[in-house]
Amino acid sequence: MSNSHSSHSLSLLRPGFACGSYPERPQTSAGWLQKTAHSLTGIMKTGDIPRLRFRRTIAAIHHHGQLFEKLNDAELAVKCQDIRLQLHKQGLADDLIEQAFALVRETAGRTIDMRHFDTQLMGGWIMVHGGLAEMETGEGKTFTAVLAAACAALAGIPVHIVTVNDYLVTRDAQLMGPIYRALGLSVGAVTSDMDAAMRRDTYRSDITYCTNKQLAFDYLRDRILLGNDHGRLRLQLEQLHDDNARTERLFLRGLCFAIIDEADSVLIDEARTPLIISRQGDSSEETQNYLQAMEIAGKLENEIDFTLNQTEHQVKLSEKGSARLADTAKLMGGIWNGIRYGEELVCQALSAQYLYQRDRHYLVHNNKVLIIDENTGRVMADRSWERGLHQMIEIKENCEVTGRKEHMARLTYQRFFRRYLRLAGMTGTAREVRRELWSIYHLPVLKVATNRPNLRKSEGRRIYSDSREKWVAVVEHIRKVHLRGRPLLVGTRSVADSEYLSTLLDECGLSHQVLNARQDEQEAEIVARAGEKGCITVATNMAGRGTDIPLGPGVVEIGGLYIIATERNEARRIDRQLYGRCGRQGDPGSYKSILSPDDELLRNYLAEPIRRFLARLISKDSIVAQRISLLTMRIAQSGRERRYLRMRRDLLQMDEQLGKLLAFSGRME
Repeated sequence: MSNSHSSHSLSLLRPGFACGSYPERPQTSAGWLQKTAHSLTGIMKTGDIPRLRFRRTIAAIHHHGQLFEKLNDAELAVKCQDIRLQLHKQGLADDLIEQAFALVRETAGRTIDMRHFDTQLMGGWIMVHGGLAEMETGEGKTFTAVLAAACAALAGIPVHIVTVNDYLVTRDAQLMGPIYRALGLSVGAVTSDMDAAMRRDTYRSDITYCTNKQLAFDYLRDRILLGNDHGRLRLQLEQLHDDNARTERLFLRGLCFAIIDEADSVLIDEARTPLIISRQGDSSEETQNYLQAMEIAGKLENEIDFTLNQTEHQVKLSEKGSARLADTAKLMGGIWNGIRYGEELVCQALSAQYLYQRDRHYLVHNNKVLIIDENTGRVMADRSWERGLHQMIEIKENCEVTGRKEHMARLTYQRFFRRYLRLAGMTGTAREVRRELWSIYHLPVLKVATNRPNLRKSEGRRIYSDSREKWVAVVEHIRKVHLRGRPLLVGTRSVADSEYLSTLLDECGLSHQVLNARQDEQEAEIVARAGEKGCITVATNMAGRGTDIPLGPGVVEIGGLYIIATERNEARRIDRQLYGRCGRQGDPGSYKSILSPDDELLRNYLAEPIRRFLARLISKDSIVAQRISLLTMRIAQSGRERRYLRMRRDLLQMDEQLGKLLAFSGRME
């Protein structure tokens, strides 16, 4: 199951003489025969995990656990030191992992009054061996990760537990910290508001919780510091003889072992965008060019001078549009004498005007354009679009135009996470992308059964002829469920939709709370109330991951949390994340989808005449029309998934080619 090298030798997984003070996996290119063998291996390693396969392992952990239960705290601490010593000497041998898991389980019971279920032991076992555990939402993945993290840390391996935002980083480190400290391990949480010295110190912890973005950028900063001159012997000599050795200024201690929470979000959804470290450059001339491009774009006519491809999110100039631009460029001179660059700028300006929508793709806050992550609904405050697009949207929204950035280093998540000596993960939604996770990251996806029977119920999908009818139906269904006292979570695709539905609910006198990118600071507080009797919560996808919605008194008896999805997302996984908010750990729960042909997925996939025809079919309220519409949505969703897969593969291929060129020229990243 391991995605490390075949040997389990500890020297391969921690800093030391064997692999230096900054270990990471060397990058190698495989031939077609190796790739074929690798794909076949992935098919064999990926799938459901029956409990019988782990029967001997679980029994061994229980056996050790029964012995540890009889020890007092002082005796258990002595046993902990003994296991730690053995792990340091022998590495992650299975018999020692069994003892370590039993130790962690017993320690958790004594410190935070929680003990791992057998299914969580299975999930931890998968992760410590370098696999991705697919566990249903609500199965306690955060608690499960403690098993693998503590076991590796006891063996002297620096562990990074990676999650998607600062709130989860801080929360998880605080909740699980008592367990680690009782085991004699240090734990830290790296957040974006820390300065460099604090981050550097925190990364020296045995176990570090951090976001994928902060971790990758700190790695890039290390690469800039190390440059090309980072040989193992050179760094070791520096450490011995130089008071200002580079190893003392590095953030990380290498890439040894990473456990990724919400792994599909980090490794798949985030992988479409490269990570770039840049610095401010002179921008006065570029700003003038962007203003000119926006002015030219404003004079061009849709379907005459250019066409919009909503499916591919692209703009293409027609022959007439190119000719008009060429005539204009002759009068303007300067950079406009370059036809290709001029056309690219104008296409970016057209994209800013027609393809990127306020409160769907971005927010404007304090005179700044902030990108919204469409998969999570959260603001990505430190991100900006490339090649002038961000600046043109700033011009469109009358915001202050930010300066041009000069790129210093660039890396994709695919290349970054493949550099870990051992990579593991956990998520509730990975089966749709299991082949990609194996082919890119060498991560086998292994599904773990639920601890209790899953009582989540689907109440089906209903499509209405247009968005107006859909929102009327959504409000009516909310009212109907609300009368029974059940808490509701209503999922929307965008900030604009969540606020529109909020207005409709206000008009009907239905008290509710809203969670979108504007309220991200109150997320924990809003989510904590979402499971109370009679509570209505309207949320974007940010309520779909990483946070548990506790059910209030009496809610289980009336059916649990009720989910309404008002649109299909661009991937089935993200739909399942929303549905997974209900019916957790054996609780009851229900979900229903209320849709229309005007939803963004179909609006970008189907031509308007076809959508009008579909709407007429739906208005006749026939079962056939419903089935045709649902099939069309499924096809559109599959098409979008294939497009994003293609984008990720193209980005990885381009990044690898760029890496080879830089290596040939003597530069890194």
